Amino acid sequence: MSKSSTNNRLPRAKGIDMASIYTPKECARKVRHIVLHPSNKQIVEEFIKIIHMKEKFEEHDVPIPNKVVMFGPPGTGKTLTAFYIAQQLDIPLIVVRLDAIIHSHLGETASNMRKIFDYAKSSPCVLFLDEFDAIARTRDNSDEIKEMARVVNTLLQCLDEFQGDSIFAAATNLEDELDQAVWRRFDTKMVYHMPDVASRRAYIRLLIADFEQEDLLYEPITDLLSGCSFADIEQIVLKAKRKAIIESSPLTFDHMRGSYMEYKPKVMAEPVPIN
Repeated sequence: MSKSSTNNRLPRAKGIDMASIYTPKECARKVRHIVLHPSNKQIVEEFIKIIHMKEKFEEHDVPIPNKVVMFGPPGTGKTLTAFYIAQQLDIPLIVVRLDAIIHSHLGETASNMRKIFDYAKSSPCVLFLDEFDAIARTRDNSDEIKEMARVVNTLLQCLDEFQGDSIFAAATNLEDELDQAVWRRFDTKMVYHMPDVASRRAYIRLLIADFEQEDLLYEPITDLLSGCSFADIEQIVLKAKRKAIIESSPLTFDHMRGSYMEYKPKVMAEPVPIN
């Protein structure tokens, strides 16, 4: 995708591009350590399989899903899922910059939003909007109801008109604040939770498998990081690796415990298993 081409040039606002572009190759590097809960993995794999079988579904006049909304706590893999979908479909990921599209004049926000959707319709990609609640908030909870309604109405129109070979993916931590009409526009919904024991263990293995370490380290680390998000686990492991490198030592539980104490993650209760 060439940014020098007029047709493919990202729209700009406030003097900056409205989004950042990641090639499929860049997306592949981002998702080397992705761990999805089995229920979400099944949803994503089926979604991707349907896209690859587009012609067969068209023969049966069955619509192709092209809108995914993900909701759950921060650091649980929502953004990585967007990278994963783009990598699997071999199309660029377009990560929208909210600081660019949101304007003090909400009419300008609506205009910017339409421009980025028009761009996605003209160039096959995964268009990803994090903190989706910033522009999809319910229309009856604001002092600026009429202006917010204009933004949400424009968003609804953009979603209704979103056709072609692109995918729209959105993520939020505040799903209860999304307008119900927005919810109904999504054909695929995914719920994210803090990682359970199995997910933590799998993620830790991905992060330290190729790093020299003392024996029998996985289980104690898995217990130590109970209640942590994937993002917290990654940062704690990186800090521990740095300590080991400084000491020219294998990774030890003491390194992990020290990193945990320094990082001070805000831990949550162990998630209830999902059947």
